[in-house]
Amino acid sequence: PKMLRGGLKAAVFIAYTGQGRRDDESLAAVAARADAMLRHIRTRANGTTRHFCTTAAELEAAQAAGALAVLSAVENGNALARDLSRLALWRDLGAIYLTLTHDGHNDLADAARPKPDLGDGVAEHGGLSAFGRDVVRELNRLGMLVDVSHSAKSTMMQAAELSRVPVVATHSCCRALCDHPRNLDDEQLDMLRATGGLVQITALDAFLRAAPPGGKSPATVTDMGEHVDYAVKRIGIDHVGLSSDFDGGGGIPGWADASQTMNLTAELHRRGYGAREIDLLWSGNFRRLMRIA
Repeated sequence: PKMLRGGLKAAVFIAYTGQGRRDDESLAAVAARADAMLRHIRTRANGTTRHFCTTAAELEAAQAAGALAVLSAVENGNALARDLSRLALWRDLGAIYLTLTHDGHNDLADAARPKPDLGDGVAEHGGLSAFGRDVVRELNRLGMLVDVSHSAKSTMMQAAELSRVPVVATHSCCRALCDHPRNLDDEQLDMLRATGGLVQITALDAFLRAAPPGGKSPATVTDMGEHVDYAVKRIGIDHVGLSSDFDGGGGIPGWADASQTMNLTAELHRRGYGAREIDLLWSGNFRRLMRIA
């Protein structure tokens, strides 16, 4: 209902597992949870008013049919439980991408925000591990995208160089405007442009505008527009998109939930973006990556 009210016609629903201990028992539990979430998303998404989609063509067909499109992905490669073959299962269940890490290093790669309580140092692998490199290659083989949000800069740069398909930072902002470890600096943005990749500016207040000491970030859709403008000027409209991170901390005044989606479109109009550019930002650039995955 919120999507319908806001004019949001498609969304990626995430099978997310947080970073925890990496003993065999803990890994088996998170792997089972990720598998179950993907099955649940697929089952609940199929219906007369919503379609489960795994390709750009299916996404566009759902739009033409007037149905909401539901896609799925996995956030945090830790849920592979060191089993490369699980990627094929996830693809069969409909997942279109894998976020290599969440907060905290895992067996694939270093994360942008280590977890000292789990024993993390600044870095564990110096970017991608040998297993992480195998994961990137297998994602390429299966037609799944490589998501570098949450990854350390070293991980992101190595993944962008290694992957034969452009990578995507599904929910990150610009570090030049907000110095947050989860944001991408200019060198990372330039790497996305050089390799054909994509950064999706996200509606998470702390990534958009720094909070005052002891206070909450005052970010709104205006700040989100500023990050979009910066990224577009830096790397071009073909390498920038939008994301919400709803249910993952996302939601700002003006775009607090899916029912307010039109407010962000209005902000982009106000900044001079036309119909073609707005289509690219909302989904066109992401659909391009899906087609070549």
